[in-house]
Amino acid sequence: MRTNFDFTPFRRSTVGFDRLFDLLETGTRADGPADGYPPFDIVRENEDSYRITLAVAGFAPNEIEIVAQQNQLTVSGNKADQDDQRQYLHRGIATRTFERRFQLADFIEVGDARFENGLLSIELKRVVPEAMKPRKIEIGGGSPANDRIEAPKAEHQAA
Repeated sequence: MRTNFDFTPFRRSTVGFDRLFDLLETGTRADGPADGYPPFDIVRENEDSYRITLAVAGFAPNEIEIVAQQNQLTVSGNKADQDDQRQYLHRGIATRTFERRFQLADFIEVGDARFENGLLSIELKRVVPEAMKPRKIEIGGGSPANDRIEAPKAEHQAA
């Protein structure tokens, strides 16, 4: 059974959301692991702060790599070679290699990462540049011909 949603009506009435609709149509889980390893939580701390926590028991901090590139955060783990002299009767702590990817919205910056009690916590913060914040536009009076925006005049004009 196919459960695709048609975003065409939304695409017609919005501008600049193409990337979001593409992500929704292709599915963000297409390149991620199907088994959900390692498990993780995403917590919204406040309006502009988030935290991703991954359960990475059995890994040391030097066996985990965190890479933030453009709008994607990649967390990967590669366990160092084990001591082959151990004989396990039961092995329930997963230490297999993993890679977990998170798509980040625009203006989300990756901050501090902490490793404590087998949990890796990564802080994220939305930092919107001043130029992108809403600003009030004053309405001027006068005729439209006088309110044109003109290019700045050169200080030194050729003679």
